[in-house]
Order: sequence, then structure tokens, then C-alpha cells
Amino acid sequence: MLLLPEDQHWNNEPWFPEHHLADEEGLLMVGGDLTTDWLLLAYNSGIFPWYNEGQPILWWTPDPRMVVKPSDVHVSKSMRKVLRDNHYTVTYNKNFLEVILACKRIKRNGQDGTWITNDIIDAYLRLHELGHAISVEVWHDEKLVGGLYGIDLKEKGIFCGESMFTTMSNASKVGFITLSRKLEKENYHLIDCQMYTDHLASLGAAEIPRDLFLEYLQ
Repeated sequence: MLLLPEDQHWNNEPWFPEHHLADEEGLLMVGGDLTTDWLLLAYNSGIFPWYNEGQPILWWTPDPRMVVKPSDVHVSKSMRKVLRDNHYTVTYNKNFLEVILACKRIKRNGQDGTWITNDIIDAYLRLHELGHAISVEVWHDEKLVGGLYGIDLKEKGIFCGESMFTTMSNASKVGFITLSRKLEKENYHLIDCQMYTDHLASLGAAEIPRDLFLEYLQ
């Protein structure tokens, strides 16, 4: 893990150390910036920022990596019924700001506070305006009840999921499954889920070695 000096001038070209220099938890580097150039280099290199308010920027490359192929997303019998009943409407990029703000505000078990800081929101809004970050909105009776956002590496056929939220039962799952079907039709190779959670595992995601994940990015 590399700690960059505070007096480093960030108008220089962004760069990251080799992945094998990350610590056991996957922390690769401390410092850097959240400019578009830094973030695009990071995601195209299999690296992502994750830190809390008051901390310096922390860059991660976990090993193993949690991923799922769009065709492997698990749809349970009960979820198939939810999708058939068609109580939800799914849209794309209709309200990116509200999705990321909802992800910031949602209470999560085992988490104090949020890693979605104001600086993160500003940085990902810039990426969205440039077409690199997308949102999925799930609506019920014209109210936003679920969704997710992430980085779209179109040329590599990889969607890097960042966060999701739900305020109604199964709404985020509807968004994730609907997105996965869209990505499958567009011949995407992977959805990057970054780190293990039981919720992602229930949707079919599994851990693979970091080196294998990096091969998908070549």
C-alpha cells in the first residue's frame, strides 16, 4: 500500500501502483484526487475509491473480487413473480442525482455513516454528465423507490456497480435484474460488485481471483 505525500501536485498525470502492492484487505493507495482522469484510470485498471468522511481518498483492489456475469444473475421464483406482476417501472439515467443521494441517505445494517461524501457525489455527477456513470431508477406510482448507479466501461463490456438502495420490498432487486438483462443483450461480460455481501451473493455474484478479474479489463 502506497501513501502519497500531501504536497503532491495533482495536476500531474494520475497513476496507481501495481496491484500486488495492495495490502491483505485490498487497500492499494492513499491520496490522489477524484478528478475525471483519476477515476477513469482507476476503473479501467480495476481500482475504486472507498473512504469515509474525514479520511484521505483510499483506493482499493480487493482479492478476491466479487463479480457476476449478466447471464448468471439469479432470479428466484418469487422474484420472477414480482417481475411478472409489473408493479414497478424501471428507467435509466432519468434522475442520477436522486439515486446517488438516496444511496447516501439509506440506513445500512452494520454501517455507521456513509462513504458517499459530497466530494464523491460531485465527482460522479461529472462522470454522469460525460456519459461514464449511469443510474437505474425503480418507480412505483411515480415515486422513486429503488435504484442503483455505477460506472459503465462500454468498451470493455463491464459495468462497475457502486451502490443501490430500496425503500420498498424487492425494488433494488428489480433494478439490478432488469439492468443485468439489458447488459446481457448488449453482450457485456461482467458486472463488477467489488466486495462480498450476502445480498449480492443471493443475486448470483461470486468471488473470483483478482488476476482473473484484471484479465477482463485487458
